[in-house]
Amino acid sequence: MKPPESDKPSIRTWSLKWFLLTAVIASAVTFGIAMLLLTMFQRKSEAQNRYVRLVEVTENTTDAKQWGKNWPRQYDAYMRTVDITHTRYGGSEGSIPESRIERDPWLKRMFLGYAFAIDFRDRRGHSYMLYDQTQSKRITDKPQPGACLHCHASVVPTWRRVGLEMQGKTLADADGFDWDAVMKGFEKMSTIPYKDAYAEMLATPDGTPHGSPHDAQLGEAHPVSCVDCHDPETMALRVTRPGFVKGIQALAASNDPAPHLPSVERWRTGDRKQPYDPNVDATRQEMRSFACAQCHVEYYCGPKSTMFFPWDKGLKMENIEATYDERKFADGSAFADFVHAETGAPVYKAQHPEFEMWSQGVHARSGVSCADCHMPYKREGATKVSEHWVRSPLLNVSRSCQTCHPYPEDELLARVTTIQDRTHALMGRAGGAIDEMLTAIVAAKAAGATPEQLKPALDLQRKAQWRLDFVNAENSMGFHAPQEAARILGEAIDYSRQAQIMANSIAPDAEPEK
Repeated sequence: MKPPESDKPSIRTWSLKWFLLTAVIASAVTFGIAMLLLTMFQRKSEAQNRYVRLVEVTENTTDAKQWGKNWPRQYDAYMRTVDITHTRYGGSEGSIPESRIERDPWLKRMFLGYAFAIDFRDRRGHSYMLYDQTQSKRITDKPQPGACLHCHASVVPTWRRVGLEMQGKTLADADGFDWDAVMKGFEKMSTIPYKDAYAEMLATPDGTPHGSPHDAQLGEAHPVSCVDCHDPETMALRVTRPGFVKGIQALAASNDPAPHLPSVERWRTGDRKQPYDPNVDATRQEMRSFACAQCHVEYYCGPKSTMFFPWDKGLKMENIEATYDERKFADGSAFADFVHAETGAPVYKAQHPEFEMWSQGVHARSGVSCADCHMPYKREGATKVSEHWVRSPLLNVSRSCQTCHPYPEDELLARVTTIQDRTHALMGRAGGAIDEMLTAIVAAKAAGATPEQLKPALDLQRKAQWRLDFVNAENSMGFHAPQEAARILGEAIDYSRQAQIMANSIAPDAEPEK
């Protein structure tokens, strides 16, 4: 039966409505897919073109602000290092960092005769590294050499300029990075007075535009900056510190195993026609530690010799001690950082051997770099960048730790706290042993003990102080290598007690000073 004629317009109307609805839906879906594809294309394009070079930066651009115009993400993060941050055993809450020698009096006594007995404070963020150094009484009250700037300032262009001027040239004559000129300038500035070395930095262009000829663009002295770790042309990671380059070459040439540094082991099995070169031979993952190891290491930076990293025999505490034991200054005298004011013992002073201690730990053996924990990767939009707010992993557990350790944050923090609390307690006991050892030696001297009689005890004092200071100066409170830190502190206590017993046996009736 045919539908009534009156129903046909209604059917046509509904058909038209469905057609229009389908067209609208199809258009919306098409538009959505198009926008999705466009967004994906934009994100991929953003990821491929991670920066736009708005200003030219060169080997002489030490002002991080200029680099920030090209790489704002990294610069913004780096500027966060001015923030006051702290953990249980690191950082500082005040505008003036707290004094460690007031908090732990045994430190002051251990350093008597050295500048650290005058001023030794908690560390702050990277942005403060140069300012805090210039304000330290170790600099203002006791003359120091220019070598101190090696790890606190963006000083490479100054070394280059000084080295070129020694050859009758200027910065305009530099051949790229010009390692030869940098080495010459580094050697000269290592032993000149700190104030003179600082003045040389102020006489070097810092890359700040002034609308004047390049050689007149004098700026300011800057803390360690972008140019110290990155090639200005390619942004590739690199090392720029002569101390590290010479030190890692000495390590590679040694027989000490370095399983955590595969490129060193690979170089050792090669023809060795050229010295190991970290900028050529190292892997990118190794460079993510080497860039930090330019400064976070043990080194000698006194006035009697060009600054050097003591890695000739290896990276362990006793390897470095053996290197120092065999070393002589140019005048033929035995190597020592200072002579202890109370006992007269020649003593070694540790700086901040984070790289050496990390090298003995499980993270190094597992291929984890410094940057993996202290500068973990993060996402900003579609761009993956390394976090340049350099800080303790304890302040960034989700990205620093949980990418490898799938456990709750509280659990991970508790593990670290246990390690650090135990190390701190053991270090306090070692400090007490050092204090009692010094008291016994001073009493023996007062009772008339001769230098010949005291020498064995003074040798033990040097061993004990070196071990305690190695852990105390290292900034992880044992976390980088917990068992190694405990071993070293155990030896510090042992040598202290041996020296104490020996001093008491020399003058058994001596009355210790109160």
